[in-house]
Amino acid sequence: MNRECRYPFVNALSMSSGDGDNSYATNSLLQKRVSSKAKPVLIKNTKEMMINLNFPECIKVADLGCASGLNTFLTMSEIVNIINFSCQQWNQKPPEINCCLNDLPDNDFNTTFKLIPFFEKRVNRKGSCFVYGVPGSFYSRLFPRNSLHFVHSSYSLHWLSKVPQGLEKNTSSVYITTSSHPSVYESYLNQFQRDFATFLKMRSEEMVCNGRMVLTFIGRNTLNDPLYRDCCHFWTLLSESMCDLVFEGIVSASKVDSFNMPFYDPSKEEVKEVIQNEGSFEINDLEIHGFDLGQSSNHKECKPGQREARCIRAVTESILVAHFGDDIIDALFNKFAYHASQHAGCTSKTTVTLVVSLIRK
Repeated sequence: MNRECRYPFVNALSMSSGDGDNSYATNSLLQKRVSSKAKPVLIKNTKEMMINLNFPECIKVADLGCASGLNTFLTMSEIVNIINFSCQQWNQKPPEINCCLNDLPDNDFNTTFKLIPFFEKRVNRKGSCFVYGVPGSFYSRLFPRNSLHFVHSSYSLHWLSKVPQGLEKNTSSVYITTSSHPSVYESYLNQFQRDFATFLKMRSEEMVCNGRMVLTFIGRNTLNDPLYRDCCHFWTLLSESMCDLVFEGIVSASKVDSFNMPFYDPSKEEVKEVIQNEGSFEINDLEIHGFDLGQSSNHKECKPGQREARCIRAVTESILVAHFGDDIIDALFNKFAYHASQHAGCTSKTTVTLVVSLIRK
């Protein structure tokens, strides 16, 4: 059975649009802070790319999974400024730069493109950058062969192309938990391996030799028990919130049992294995950083748990509405905020941020 028939909600995956209280643009401070942690890797690889490619006259840069809001332009302007600084440092003519913003077709590109003046103010050389939108899945070809020089993707590749098959035993939970059957983990791992290998293959066809990629994932640091997720894991909290609604008769148990997140949080070793097996790229950097969902919003008036709830709502509302309808959303995330507040002191966190840079062989 294909994914369109069995899991139609996957096709609705997109970050919440606009710039309102529940939008991705308003609730993506966590992603901005993640980009700040990855900045040294970004700077290093951009400089090395320019030298190794002998300062090309035209450079194409892509942000894959750009979502909406300022974050994509913060990263793009950083890359552009590093390129121009490197040219100045080495007494080279600055290139023209194509900045390609990619996400799924339902992404709110309009909100993003309204921020181009913000981007233009941040770049240190005017008139040399051209911004494009590239709608489509990054698990498919997006660009001509040998045309990309630099690829960036932040907090996107943990989203799978589809819900894995074989999750019939994963009831009362939207993702892997300690009580899940081991086959659930295997199904998720196999889907991640196929998807990430496909992503690498597509980019290997599009990138020039010695081109660079800087990729950031949500990952995990549990090696001994691949099923274990801590008590404050966001999908654990969402599952508990769903179960509350089932208990209250707002949602049917069968509706919850038929929903699983198209998501996987790989370990560092699982990421390395796929890269090495696919074979098109050499690992240049691989770092692990912390993860704190509580840093996801600037709302100072937020009650305990509300920042976490708003962040998860901003990235999941579209697929939740596609499966459950929009009547439950407010109640669901009120429950989520409550459960998140009960685990505010959790220190044994399994979720981490993985940053990997790759060189096209």
